[in-house]
Amino acid sequence: MAWPRVSPAQTRHRRGRGATESTGKPPGSKAPGWQVLLCPVGTWSKVLMAKTEAGASARLCRGLRRPQPVASERCGGARVTVPCRGDRCRFHQPLPLTASVTPCRPPWTFPALASRSRTLAGLSLFRDSALVLFAVSVTPQDCDGLIVRSATKVTAEVLEAAERLQVVGRAGTGVDNVDVEAATRKGVLVMNTPTGNSLSAAELTCGMILCLARQIPQAAASMKEGKWDRKKYMGMELNGKTLAVLGLGRIGREVATRMQAFGMKTIGYDPIITPDVSATFGVEQLPLEQIWPRCDFITVHTPLLPSTTGLLNDSTFAKCRRGVQVVNCARGGIVDEGALLRALQSGQCGGAALDVFTQEPPKDRDLVNHPNVISCPHLGASTREAQSRCGKEIAMQIVDMATGKGLTGVVNGQALSKAFSPHTKPWVTLARALGTLLCTVGKQVQGSLQVCTLGTALKEAGSYLTPAVAAGMLAGGTQKEVTLVNATLLAQEAGLKVTSTHSDVAPEPHSSTGLVQVSLQGTPHQVMGTVQGSTPALRQINGATFKQPAPLSGPLIVYRAKASDSSALATLTGLLSKAGVQLLSYHSSSTVAGEQWSVVGLSAPLPNLGELKPRVTEIFQLHLP
Repeated sequence: MAWPRVSPAQTRHRRGRGATESTGKPPGSKAPGWQVLLCPVGTWSKVLMAKTEAGASARLCRGLRRPQPVASERCGGARVTVPCRGDRCRFHQPLPLTASVTPCRPPWTFPALASRSRTLAGLSLFRDSALVLFAVSVTPQDCDGLIVRSATKVTAEVLEAAERLQVVGRAGTGVDNVDVEAATRKGVLVMNTPTGNSLSAAELTCGMILCLARQIPQAAASMKEGKWDRKKYMGMELNGKTLAVLGLGRIGREVATRMQAFGMKTIGYDPIITPDVSATFGVEQLPLEQIWPRCDFITVHTPLLPSTTGLLNDSTFAKCRRGVQVVNCARGGIVDEGALLRALQSGQCGGAALDVFTQEPPKDRDLVNHPNVISCPHLGASTREAQSRCGKEIAMQIVDMATGKGLTGVVNGQALSKAFSPHTKPWVTLARALGTLLCTVGKQVQGSLQVCTLGTALKEAGSYLTPAVAAGMLAGGTQKEVTLVNATLLAQEAGLKVTSTHSDVAPEPHSSTGLVQVSLQGTPHQVMGTVQGSTPALRQINGATFKQPAPLSGPLIVYRAKASDSSALATLTGLLSKAGVQLLSYHSSSTVAGEQWSVVGLSAPLPNLGELKPRVTEIFQLHLP
């Protein structure tokens, strides 16, 4: 996925009607490029960038809600001044993606815009890699990538409308606002930046615990009312108290280690992190039933899942110590808000600090208005450092994916991260090619498919080669887009069961490089291949071995004929001569039951194989990447 560059020398400027415009169009170039859509953030409304035929350019407008006579921003070294009439501004109108508009030149210096859009921190990373299109006021139909924050909902309808979409980047941790199942079905990668918000969310949680212990917000509000209520706001020390941390991922462990500095004893629970691992950062893991009666404070740091929805409810509050303090800076819904309010009213819960709510902003204010509740408007990630870090991380992740450097932060296909490294890419290509070849030879997609990796070099390869084989098997079917993301799911729906095994032993001379073997269970159809250099090659087909592995790329003709009959090759040579097609390679296998397989590499596909069919047992024509 190469992204085109447009140098300043290739950009022609002209002034008119108070704006600078550019064609952004290199002569003779028609590279399509990538387009990334940045969705709106906060009250900052419009920054429209439109793509030309061969590059990208942009039109800028502050887009203030109230009418403004003039909006001015600095674009690179030039100042662009445009008349702005709020929502009636001509720059607010959606433009065709072939429009020629104001270019956003390096170094992307827009202080006012950058302060309003938290994702803009990563713009320079895109610019450093290639000239890319960003937009916030156009629909995603023509977008290859989509970057969103938590407020933008990426629904199944949005994904269906975005025909070219390859990746959705969530500049933050949670992906509640993205329909991950619909994205997976469509073959769209979903990324997030799990580390970007961790420190900010952990620090806010620690601040909430301190505020609960000493009632700092309530005392501050009382002071602003002119009161001096020293006795009313009697607090407690944290030293010696027990903190229960539910969810011991990045944020949970940061909270635990920080609160240990206050002398708190930390206990916790996590279904994934082992007790041995949690012990390394000072957390004693216990079953939930043992946690409730032991803790003075509870803080939750889990994703919102069916299993965690209502994790703290009437039943669990009843098992806790009277006066327990609760903190939720993770996701609204983990704490049952109705149960929490009842526990506060009865005194079973002594106080709560909430940064998140089931409905945001909350319409029912009873919980927010309770005197023992401290609440914030979802500020967990609202620090300058976190916003800048998330913007840069998601930008870099998409740049790395598009340039083939790597794949990180994937939500719906973590095993595919290894498939994007330069070392594994040829093996992924091989696996897809073997799947396509086996589907063609076996003439079926349903059944049980066995993928076996041979050799120590491929010990961990099954996780990404298995979906690649499935994608190859389904490529010739009715599915529109089969990718490594949705191949396993679509294979199951097509009635294809795919399993994988591994053996450290591989036959010579492939013991150091490895082999991939794919079999259709219950049939004689089996193919085996390897990688030579960076080229995938066929080693065996239905028990017939190629002494010199046949390359699996480009237009190919694969046929089986009697070993004693050379007329098939002579006929093929004549057909190639008539069609003006070059023969690039020819490989024949060992003889099995008097027949042998041949793999012929061509410069272009043959239009008709009719003359060859009477001279062979079976014949196929493929076009592999």
